[in-house]
Amino acid sequence: MSAENAFGRVSRRVGKLFRAVLLASTLAGILTLAVLLVYVLNDAVQPLTADAGWHLVFLLTLVAPTVATGWWCYRRSYGTLTTGLLGTVMPTIAALYAGGLAALFIDVIPTLVWLAYVVAVAVPVGLVLALRRTDRNVPFLAELGSVLAVTVGSLLVIPGIVQGLPTVPADWMVLVLTLGIPEAILLGRWLGGRWGQRAGRLAGAAILLGSAAGGGVGMVTGFGAVAGVALALFAAVPTGIYVAIVLKERPDRRVGLLLPAVVVAGSLTGELLVGALGFAGPESWVDWQFLTSTVQSGADASAVGIYSGVVGTILLMFVVAAIAVPAGVGAAVYLEEYAPDTTFTRIIDVNISNLAGVPSVVYGLLGLGLFVRYGGQPTGTLLVGGATLALLVFPIVIISSREAIRAVPDSARQASYGMGATRWQTVKNVVLPRAFPGILTGTILALSRAIGETAPLLVIGAAQVFGVPDSWNSAIGAMPLQLYVWASTYASPAFYTTVLAAGIVVLLTAMLSMNSIAIYVRNHYEQR
Repeated sequence: MSAENAFGRVSRRVGKLFRAVLLASTLAGILTLAVLLVYVLNDAVQPLTADAGWHLVFLLTLVAPTVATGWWCYRRSYGTLTTGLLGTVMPTIAALYAGGLAALFIDVIPTLVWLAYVVAVAVPVGLVLALRRTDRNVPFLAELGSVLAVTVGSLLVIPGIVQGLPTVPADWMVLVLTLGIPEAILLGRWLGGRWGQRAGRLAGAAILLGSAAGGGVGMVTGFGAVAGVALALFAAVPTGIYVAIVLKERPDRRVGLLLPAVVVAGSLTGELLVGALGFAGPESWVDWQFLTSTVQSGADASAVGIYSGVVGTILLMFVVAAIAVPAGVGAAVYLEEYAPDTTFTRIIDVNISNLAGVPSVVYGLLGLGLFVRYGGQPTGTLLVGGATLALLVFPIVIISSREAIRAVPDSARQASYGMGATRWQTVKNVVLPRAFPGILTGTILALSRAIGETAPLLVIGAAQVFGVPDSWNSAIGAMPLQLYVWASTYASPAFYTTVLAAGIVVLLTAMLSMNSIAIYVRNHYEQR
């Protein structure tokens, strides 16, 4: 068969036309999404309600300097611009999730209970470290049995002892002890491996002192000591480490840090100028009151808030991650590394792929029947909602983890076997470390899908619940449910153009931030 018969007549016009059609369809999709986002942002932020002088001040102090600095960084190199953008976005996203963690300890988990169980878990961990230091030849089964026995005993005894103590530390001190010390040790050791032990020790000490200082700053500023510690540990520390790594290890990209500096300086300067000149800003519905209020309806729409939905969504994500990630990754490892290639495993593969495409409302019915009807659990609780959403994302976690494990070259496995390693050692030391970026990316995207799901929670009876939960068995709501009820039950023209739009902006911000993290992790490890 000739080339002309196989491929048809060679013509550049067809190729150019095909490329033009693809470009037009891509631009049409992007333009449609941009119009939708602009429409929602206009209702939520209402920028046209601000004075003309307010827009002019921020144009001169923030927008123009930021665009000029970004263009200058781009002209130097794409990596310099990426460094600046990441340095700008990272503190914002980290602050969002640090605030969610603070809400978890303020409203749901008593810090004394948290301290009790942390101590109970720390005892078996200390036992493992002690066994490995004293005798490295301890049989695996003996070590596992000892750890399990101590774990069960400590979980039964130690929480009661700790909670019965007459004097306990303050809430923010508990977070410094249980979160600040482990973070200081882990990051200090990690930085010590990069920059030397002395630098690692100094970094660990700085992290610990910074977390304690965050509690003091939180009390002084009115945010609260717990929120101050959370922001210091999970927003300020990651941002500071990123800046330090760029300054020390990436001298060619240091100037990219000018971009976040210009953004911060421009924002502060603009705020001071509009306050001094008396220019009124936009009447935005996305403000601190909206993010911290639990009121759901009423004649005064300005009092309505999304705080309970944000807390509920964060708690649901904790439950979903705790259930779906270990089980999904474990199933993926077994199917790729241990399961034989038989008809039964092929049937399992097909069913997993099919389950990923099942409508979400079906998983809601499954959760209702499995956990409520047969499990005897009350409807609409945190555990039932989290378990139902875990069933929803479970196939996605398995598929993404299997693809990441499958991408590890067989030569790496064979090299490990050639060194005398067992299959478990190969999986633990070779396969999982190399597959970790792909597993993490797939897991984040799966959780991002769970954030936006409404139908499963509607089916299990969580739609009308908007209170902040005080235990794991409390009834719970979520941001998508809150938006649904605002649009269907409490909705009025004022809600449609104000509160509902503000809630959509908050939900989209959470979803896009998680997707951005997944994209960054994937690109970062692909470059490495």
